[in-house]
Amino acid sequence: MFLCAKIEIAMRIKLATISSLPKNTQCLVVGISQKEAYKKHPFLSLVPASDRDYLQASLNAESVWNEKKVLIISLPSEPSRKIVLMGVGEGTSWNHRRRQASIRKAVLLSKDLKASSVALYLNDFSLPNMSPEAAVRTAAENILMANFSFNKYKEIPQGGWLAIETVSMVVNKIKKSLDKALDDGVIVGEEVNHCRVLSNTPGGDMTPKKLAAAALEDSKRIKTLKVKILDDKEITKLGMGGVIGVSRGSSERPYFIIMEYWGGAKSKTPLVFVGKGVTFDTGGLNLKPTDGIYEMHLDMSGGAAVINAISAIARLKLPINVIGLVPAVENMPSGSSYHPGDVLRTITGKTIEVLNTDAEGRIILADALGYAHRYKPQLIVDVATLTGAAMVALGQRVSALFTNDGKLEEIARAVGEKSGDEIWPLPLWDEYADDIQGTFGDVANAAKTRYGGAILGAIFLKQFVGDYPWIHLDIAPTMTTIEGQNLAKGASGVGVRFLVELARKYSRR
Repeated sequence: MFLCAKIEIAMRIKLATISSLPKNTQCLVVGISQKEAYKKHPFLSLVPASDRDYLQASLNAESVWNEKKVLIISLPSEPSRKIVLMGVGEGTSWNHRRRQASIRKAVLLSKDLKASSVALYLNDFSLPNMSPEAAVRTAAENILMANFSFNKYKEIPQGGWLAIETVSMVVNKIKKSLDKALDDGVIVGEEVNHCRVLSNTPGGDMTPKKLAAAALEDSKRIKTLKVKILDDKEITKLGMGGVIGVSRGSSERPYFIIMEYWGGAKSKTPLVFVGKGVTFDTGGLNLKPTDGIYEMHLDMSGGAAVINAISAIARLKLPINVIGLVPAVENMPSGSSYHPGDVLRTITGKTIEVLNTDAEGRIILADALGYAHRYKPQLIVDVATLTGAAMVALGQRVSALFTNDGKLEEIARAVGEKSGDEIWPLPLWDEYADDIQGTFGDVANAAKTRYGGAILGAIFLKQFVGDYPWIHLDIAPTMTTIEGQNLAKGASGVGVRFLVELARKYSRR
């Protein structure tokens, strides 16, 4: 049994069997793909015999039953208890995305019913060939994600926030491997939600200094996590002209966050995760229009994902070495701002010709990617809200994937599907580099063409990766939740689950 302490309302998630389920559980959620399927369902043993005809009649009244159907039944003998029958898919239409949306929907329905205790029959919300451990772990993640709401700046309503105190995941048999899976799922779910807290916090409060402080706070509660924060003097000394250049217009000084977790063998080189940490992006002197600036406190979502993924990996005690690098800056217009036409020298020695101050994320990432070389990593992964063009290309349901290794593309796509952070590949041909050649610098931070913006952002980053295997995730399409995902409005926490699952996969090598 575990306590989630990083969400607004504390929730306990536990495992139970039909026989051990508390009799006072207020809401029982059952998934059925066909109306007749309920007749052989184990949950019937929890329904008094006198109520079963009523249950049958309620179902018979539904002329059509499909994945979108929900039937909420109050039992005549126990009006305070609710049976929630949810339509679930079957066959090829029932996939990871629909499964996690259904689990989240079950949580939201239970909250609407003001149930303090809920039981979810997990077999109904699993996929064919999914192990019981994977079913438990991912269900725990999604239960916590669905229960999250960002209420920090709201007055507490009369009667308090809607709260579920306990969720019992009903399984066939409780065993140690399922207890471990539950523990792991809670850890990841908590860190996803903490990522959402960081990303949702307004730019006036979530400054580069505050983002650095959040990473330091994690190191205080996780003893195996080492965090070092470099200030502007140290950043300048290292030759990170990109980070210093972008930050020049702001009164908030930049910080470079270094997180280290050495959980693997000393002989193993680490994975390095790099996250974009622009805590507010006005666009600089190339100022954003009004309708494009409101959500720009979310431009540090990649950095937040890296911070919380590293924390999750350390809490999970994965046998792997992982480094997190987050350049944290604010991009503001002022008399001291960097200008279009400026040439910035990065830590690698390569120079960047600034054509657009609103393409600042790739500039600070260039320094972070260059810094990653000193670890001689087996893999570099960067996560960034890099381009609106990725959203134009893919919509808002999937992040863009770029890599310099064909085998990595296959690995990343499998990790994306398994983790729930879906990704889709776009090309990264060397010919695209011709479009970002600088006139007075080595590379330009914007292209002379309006087409292929996501690809050109990625090909820019590739110039600073060197020969190391590399994955770039453009999470601009998925940085916020959308209708149908059954998550609270605001930051999605995208990237945390992907990075954790990727580390888990590499730890088995």
